[in-house]
Amino acid sequence: MTTHTNTFRGLANVSFFADDLDAARAWYTELFGFEPYFVRDGYVEFRIGDHLDELGIIDRRYVPGAGGPTGAVVSWHVDDLEGTLARLLELGATEHEGIVERGAGFITASVVDPFGNLLGIMTNPHWLEVVS
Repeated sequence: MTTHTNTFRGLANVSFFADDLDAARAWYTELFGFEPYFVRDGYVEFRIGDHLDELGIIDRRYVPGAGGPTGAVVSWHVDDLEGTLARLLELGATEHEGIVERGAGFITASVVDPFGNLLGIMTNPHWLEVVS
């Protein structure tokens, strides 16, 4: 019998794609009643709710793997990003976007599971602050 540690510690981020990032930013600002806390070329992010959950909106021109699966990417915080990515691939997932350092300690990767769903993993300093 194989023993595995609990790799997926909690939801870290949900990212949507938008053809018009400025319009999406304005719409979500109106919806939430406040501006995004983080803005970068091609990306804005809001922290919402009691646990300051992260909702990122990405300019669609940055969709990885053009022609492949797209949609919301839900990213789970993991402590060992490389090891978790390797395990996902070992279990039959295919790489969607390899490991990308996003800055400030945020590191992401995503796969397509064997059933066609996008699954994101990330090292997320904000998530760690919330659970501390």
